[in-house]
Amino acid sequence: MNLTINNEPRELRAGMTCRELVSDLTGRVVTEEGRAEGGGPLGVALAVDGSVVPRSLWATTELADGQQVELVTAVQGG
Repeated sequence: MNLTINNEPRELRAGMTCRELVSDLTGRVVTEEGRAEGGGPLGVALAVDGSVVPRSLWATTELADGQQVELVTAVQGG
């Protein structure tokens, strides 16, 4: 399937979940609850087609061909 992730086209396997995508993009293992394995913070938020997907739904939310995904990383500072 083809998605646009942070304004860049990407080809991914069909049926991928938000959790799997976040894990792939961050290089970290993400739990069913949407947290980093070991309990550390991920520091990211995910929106699909302009709507934020709650972490609690990442494991069950499948992505579909043509969707627009934004992965936002929190940074410290001001």
